[in-house]
Amino acid sequence: MQLHAVIWEEEGIYIIREVFTGITTQGETIGEAIENLKEAVELYLEEFPELREELEKVKFVGDFNVEVAKALG
Repeated sequence: MQLHAVIWEEEGIYIIREVFTGITTQGETIGEAIENLKEAVELYLEEFPELREELEKVKFVGDFNVEVAKALG
């Protein structure tokens, strides 16, 4: 199963969030953050096998960036 995640850097650590489950973790390196996320998602899906079945049906088709205007005031 392939899921989709976003990763960003905050104060010297890498934060990573899986898009569909919302599971978020971190690491000192990108690789560590990814490995931590894999482990967290696997543990989560062990607890919720019905979610695993639903996620296996998801067909990821792409991603894009959306620019939002700055708040006025």
